[in-house]
Amino acid sequence: MKGRVVGVTRAVGRLLLCLLLSCEGRLFQVGGVKSVTLPESLLFVSTLDGSLHAVSKQSGDIKWTLREDPVIQVPVYLTEPSFLPDPSDGSLYVLGGKHKEGLVKLPFTIPELVQSAPCKSSDGVLYTGKKQDVWLVVDPETGEKQTSLTTSSSESICPNSPLLYIGRTEYVVTMFDTKTQELRWNVTYKDYSAPPYDEKLDYKMAHLVSSGDGLVVTVDRESGDVLWSQNYGSPVVGVYLYSGDSLRHAPHLSLAMETLRFLTFSSASNQADAHSTLKWSYQFVKEQASAQTQLVPTLYVGKLDSHLYASTSHVHHGVSLVPRGLTLARIEGPLTTGVTLRERGECEITPSTDVRYPPGSTQSRINHWLLIGHHELPPVAHTTMLRDFPATLQRSGEAVIPPQLHTTPAATVFPHSYYYQRYFQTVAGSHSDTMAKRAGDERTSGQADRAAAVVPVNLTQDPLTLAVLTLLLGGWLAFALTHPARTAQQLKGQRHQEDASHVQSTQSSVQPSQAAAPGSSDTTETQLSNDSPPASPTLPSSSPSHRSSIADGGGSSSSGHKATAEDTGDDLQIGKISFSSSEVLGRGNAGTFVFRGQFDGRHVAVKRILPECVEVAEREVQLLRESDTHPNVIRYFCTERDRLFTYIAIELCAATLQQYVEDPTCFADLNPITLLEQTMCGLSHLHSLNIVHRDLKPRNILLSSPSALGQVRAIISDFGLCKKIPDGRSSFSLRSGIPGTEGWIAPEVLRETPGNKPTAAVDVFSAGCVFYYVVSRGQHPFGDSLRRQVNILSGEYSLSHFMEDIHDDVIAQDLIEQMVSAEAESRPSTACVLKHPFFWSPEKQLLFFQDVSDRIEKEPADSPIVVRLETAGRSVVRTNWRMHISVPLQTDLRRFRTYKGNSVRDLLRAMRNKKHHYHELPSEVQETLGELPEGFVSYFTTRFPRLLMHTHAALQICAHERLFHPYYLPPSTK
Repeated sequence: MKGRVVGVTRAVGRLLLCLLLSCEGRLFQVGGVKSVTLPESLLFVSTLDGSLHAVSKQSGDIKWTLREDPVIQVPVYLTEPSFLPDPSDGSLYVLGGKHKEGLVKLPFTIPELVQSAPCKSSDGVLYTGKKQDVWLVVDPETGEKQTSLTTSSSESICPNSPLLYIGRTEYVVTMFDTKTQELRWNVTYKDYSAPPYDEKLDYKMAHLVSSGDGLVVTVDRESGDVLWSQNYGSPVVGVYLYSGDSLRHAPHLSLAMETLRFLTFSSASNQADAHSTLKWSYQFVKEQASAQTQLVPTLYVGKLDSHLYASTSHVHHGVSLVPRGLTLARIEGPLTTGVTLRERGECEITPSTDVRYPPGSTQSRINHWLLIGHHELPPVAHTTMLRDFPATLQRSGEAVIPPQLHTTPAATVFPHSYYYQRYFQTVAGSHSDTMAKRAGDERTSGQADRAAAVVPVNLTQDPLTLAVLTLLLGGWLAFALTHPARTAQQLKGQRHQEDASHVQSTQSSVQPSQAAAPGSSDTTETQLSNDSPPASPTLPSSSPSHRSSIADGGGSSSSGHKATAEDTGDDLQIGKISFSSSEVLGRGNAGTFVFRGQFDGRHVAVKRILPECVEVAEREVQLLRESDTHPNVIRYFCTERDRLFTYIAIELCAATLQQYVEDPTCFADLNPITLLEQTMCGLSHLHSLNIVHRDLKPRNILLSSPSALGQVRAIISDFGLCKKIPDGRSSFSLRSGIPGTEGWIAPEVLRETPGNKPTAAVDVFSAGCVFYYVVSRGQHPFGDSLRRQVNILSGEYSLSHFMEDIHDDVIAQDLIEQMVSAEAESRPSTACVLKHPFFWSPEKQLLFFQDVSDRIEKEPADSPIVVRLETAGRSVVRTNWRMHISVPLQTDLRRFRTYKGNSVRDLLRAMRNKKHHYHELPSEVQETLGELPEGFVSYFTTRFPRLLMHTHAALQICAHERLFHPYYLPPSTK
């Protein structure tokens, strides 16, 4: 009989498997609809200064801007020969070779050099290269960069679904001349990972970009109408769509500024309104290109700051072109006044239809002038590599493999790129698509293993018949298998009832003050409790079970339960939840016990709650169901009941935050700042749902078990005192008592001021105390436990752990002082806390200093921004900042310009300039400053610890500007 039951069970399992496999494609297709995608209305414009603008396809208006380092970074000094990179594709051009042949294009690009490096050319130049891939994790709504993911580091991010993942690759090439034994040149080139445009997309627009500035003109490819024009302030090097969870090149054509204007004016003369602008059509451009005004491909040489670059561009007949082979203007110059000599010796020529070069102007002369403008396409140099390029070399634009191409040879060329793309899609919410593909792979690889699971074709052709048969067989099996077990379960329930009576009697005798009396008002909300350990024996701190299985225990510390011989191995099954009464993880108020258990095959923590607290349990379950979608909030699984208790299955965690602080040796790899940031992310999620926790403390913040990637999350737990604030209200009443734990309760909760009800700010106060507890390794801002609550009421706190001359301490003290303010109105919101520099990485700090310096560079000395920045600035720069920097840096600064030692603005300017030209600095200066960005930022912040917070406070008046949205919460959202 048992053998037949097992055989039928296997048959039913196979039928269910076939059903799942036949429906799997449709299920994941439905799930794919919910996957995170970028709105189709967005277009991405990359400019030479490193900005990535997310703009509207309909109007070109900027929605947000992601600011990164410039696309091209080259030395500021001019060498002979000089190299000019193309920011669009990384091509290289050389000027001033040994034969003075003018501009010449090298037969390889920067990515190709890096792919082939180390290599040597036939002219005796050694090439070394480095390639660094990075994922930029961006909020698609605001453009704020959450973090950067590289092979060397991956900072924790505050989850904000959905997230946008943008791949970017940095190529570094260094040239060493073996003949002169000198470093010839170096360049850093950055390119976004984007496949080429696919004509199957049938894109309805065409984008015309100006080669000399940031003008973009967008036209309709079908009607030819001009849709919009915008100037983005810097030459455009790339235009991208967002398709298939990645950037994709959009069709665009680079034209000279004069060509765009010429086409505009030529077309405007045919319009009824002569004063209208941009009324020409795309068809008109194509007609002019093929007939009257032919568009000629050229090479545009331009300059951004002190960097020279070259890019292909198209011009119409009549625009002045520098002839091929011309390296300088003739001594008498061209026959026009349109040539301007720059301070660095290069010569800029403004394109104009009036400019003409006289015959013979192609004769070159020895001179370092370079004509900035449009050149005839140069020839390709005959330089060759002594070592061939790899035959499988792919362009950088193909680094991101589209999901539908994962079986093509491209996937074998970039296997890691494909893996990371699929992983990031899972993080962003496209888990369904990933699992569908995995299931597809499994079906392909495991067909032989599942050959026995194939059912007859005629049976599977009718899904309804198959479903009915499966249900009938499943119901019969369920009755046959569970009926014998019911008798045993009834016997076990009798023993369980005896154990429960014993636990209740023991709880009443050991902790009478903490047990809620039946029928009292305390049954609906737990009152003020003491944060001391329970009176019952606790597990030793060195106990392995104590360290590895701490879960949500109602806010109290874990305690041991003396298991009797009868309890050992006595597993209990209540519905889908099973646990052993001998594996006690913790104990809370009102008779609550927490056990290690299982739910649906996974390890969970099981909270067992007495019937007297059923209302509290139901409210807790309701709030858990509403809020547990966030990774930093405890996850809820299931609720079961029997005649004696209510059981709640929740996420099983590894430890509490208090344990981490008291003994961090077991968690040496964890970053305390990251844990605090994750805690605030979870709290911010609760507040967004109008849920106030009201009992935040180190014991109620848990640390998850490590994930498959070894990552540990901070999790907010214990929702027994949480309060849901109705819509339209911002405060809660205290009719049912004072919630929280003594020493962690905000002062307004205890004052009972009429008309001044507590708000969500009580959680911010408690979080401020937790922050100080973590960074000070166990101290409390309001003193020891005996006088802690009294000091909270009087507003007397001490942050003596912090030092005034330490950068990190200055930042932490600024935040915590705001959070533990006695006045609730003075405390920042959770969103403001997450924007504070306390959580900024060195990369973000350096970017902030750079943006501030750029913003105030052209401001007059008496402008409000500069005045705020320089107010009390002498203490920030320590009277004269030039006296506190190293001698090599002082010497290097004096080479270029004069800086005021008492000016904060000049200090920021010096930091910005040295950061921009870091790779051109002498080696001793680079060693002094350290590596970018950590060492560089630390060099200045250790010498001027108040610089960041002073600058952040001064620029608060610019919080409304889009440039500073990543650093401040906009005033309208506070």
